[in-house]
Amino acid sequence: MTQAPIEVLIIGGGVAGLSMALEIADHRRVTLLRPGEEAQGASRWAQGGIAAVLSPTDDVEAHIQDTLVAGDGLCEEPAVRFTVEQGPAAIQWLLSMGVPFTPDSDPESGYPYHLTREGGHNARRIIHADDATGRAVTDTLLNKALAHSSIQVRDDLTAIELIGDTAGTCRGARCLDDTGNVHELLAENTVLATGGASGLYRHTTSPSPASGEGMIMAWRLGAELANLEFQQFHPTCLYDPEGSPFLISEAVRGEGGILLNIHGQRFMPGIDERAELAPRDVVARAIDAQMQQYGSDHVLLDIRHLGAEAIRHHFPTIHNHCLNRGLDITQQPIPVVPAAHYSCGGIATDLNGATAVEGLHAVGEVAYTGLHGANRMASNSLLECLVFARAAAHHLQQARAHQKADIVPARWGSRSVSESQILQWREHMREIMSARVAIVRSDAGLASALAQLQQLEKEIEESNIEAAPSVSLMACRQALTLSLLTVASAQQRRESRGLHYNPDCAVHAEAQPLPSRVRCG
Repeated sequence: MTQAPIEVLIIGGGVAGLSMALEIADHRRVTLLRPGEEAQGASRWAQGGIAAVLSPTDDVEAHIQDTLVAGDGLCEEPAVRFTVEQGPAAIQWLLSMGVPFTPDSDPESGYPYHLTREGGHNARRIIHADDATGRAVTDTLLNKALAHSSIQVRDDLTAIELIGDTAGTCRGARCLDDTGNVHELLAENTVLATGGASGLYRHTTSPSPASGEGMIMAWRLGAELANLEFQQFHPTCLYDPEGSPFLISEAVRGEGGILLNIHGQRFMPGIDERAELAPRDVVARAIDAQMQQYGSDHVLLDIRHLGAEAIRHHFPTIHNHCLNRGLDITQQPIPVVPAAHYSCGGIATDLNGATAVEGLHAVGEVAYTGLHGANRMASNSLLECLVFARAAAHHLQQARAHQKADIVPARWGSRSVSESQILQWREHMREIMSARVAIVRSDAGLASALAQLQQLEKEIEESNIEAAPSVSLMACRQALTLSLLTVASAQQRRESRGLHYNPDCAVHAEAQPLPSRVRCG
């Protein structure tokens, strides 16, 4: 079913997609796809907050330098400077939207809202809404979007591929509804805000993580992907094999939480002078090493020394969630394990969110802007969502005229593939990626992963001849393609840097490192 062209089509309803919609809706009409109760992406699950220079004792250069250090030599400084400089205005915009940030009752603090500190930051610059910032921001923006007369929010359609024409321009997206019917949404401009790729792994910090679907949609149309090898693993996800994933915020360590191995021994001070506040790649590898050394499946995060009142005040969401799962964190240390969290790579964009494909922008975790480099610093993610969504919206306030060429038709069959078979393929892919392409990689492990993924790809392709499209099948194929590209990117980088740690390669072997790049074909 083909409909009349949409002015701006935004795919994804997290902080990036909602911010983009609200910023542009006073100039152009928007259709925003937000399928299901939870949009793809991880915005809602972000606990810690948003990093920005807000305190009078902080400054822009300090935030820039902290970000560059965390990125381990691979950040693009213009992108870092642009993001940090735009941060205070982005926070002010959220305040104008009514986001209920936690106030600071101390009249000596110099800023009306409480600022916490997280790993990699040398100052308190994380504004937050208790310990559920992502939920507070997402809910506030969603309510604003639903009430805006120029924004149509659709939860009945899921995008499965982008529509391209013979000139290489993006012309919208093909979507499926709940009954499997295909809808072609033609658009003057299309924006991807579909989230990252942590769903390529077995253990994640989000209950329903994206698996890079948007990245591959854009790549197949000609966009460039960059830095796929840098997948961040959050050091502290609640370890509960029987329950759903739950992130234990970086702010827990920012407020004084300490890490202990299963024997109750603190280990971070002997590894890094920043101890528990070292960048996430350092902490995640340290935890992984302790687990390997002692054969444990988790370590412990202890905040009991903060006192029950402080714990309940600073971390009400974490405290209540753990209580509901039988764990009183005022009396017991929290069992934690590293889990796939944030993709530092993605669709390469400029500072306006524009990709190499005419008519296509990308914002949020799906995009590679150059901000994060080889490792994302804590709470810079929501900042990036806000800054680049607003920049892209300003860039697209006036319609862009594209030369109209013939649309490339879809090529699908009609045979169905069982959901159980698709789930089996996805679980096998996750096993391979978790075993060989996770916190620590090796040349032999990457080669084994490549061979196994190629064999899986062959099996899927042979089974999918003349297959009809389904959301799960398309997502599975997209995830597998991204897994293969991630392995290739990891093999290409002949050094250990940031989140890519390979003992077979020297640390910082490349004096002037460059982002890894992949193009379709």
